[in-house]
Amino acid sequence: MEIIQTGIKDLVILQPKVFKDDRGYFMEAYKEAWFKEQFPDIHFVQDNESKSEYGVLRGLHFQNPPYSQTKLVRVIQGEVLDVAVDLRKDSPTYGQHESIVLSAENKTQFLVPQGFAHGFIVLSETAIFSYKVDNPYSPKHDAGLLWNDTDLAIDWKVPTSDIKLSDKDGKQPVFKTFKSEF
Repeated sequence: MEIIQTGIKDLVILQPKVFKDDRGYFMEAYKEAWFKEQFPDIHFVQDNESKSEYGVLRGLHFQNPPYSQTKLVRVIQGEVLDVAVDLRKDSPTYGQHESIVLSAENKTQFLVPQGFAHGFIVLSETAIFSYKVDNPYSPKHDAGLLWNDTDLAIDWKVPTSDIKLSDKDGKQPVFKTFKSEF
């Protein structure tokens, strides 16, 4: 597995080795021993999966401490634009974001540490999105930011008229009003 550093400290891309032949392919999506060598402080406790159609935007979500979550995300079917926003108040990249296309074809994974808001939008007809977390869901600590906040200036790559949101995601606060607990 190759680790690729993004422009934001601790936010990394993981590119697995994929072995292809005329029968298909094989890859190690997650190997605990290797992961523990690279990221010794992260211990995943739960796997989650969602299926969505084109234009579905899920995010920008995070959980406040002590239930903040590291996420290891990937796409099993289809293609998404995945986005992480740095919420760590002492970080030089506070309020900045990185985005990456994750797909079943490229098999790329995105490691989103605690202290980041996370979201994705489906670019293909449908997508199956899979992710590991290091803390369980806690409704009391659940939070988010408004997906189309002009201060964040995220280009979601889908026309606004095609974006489908949950009621919750359409009513999140803007970054200016956010008080970081990270």
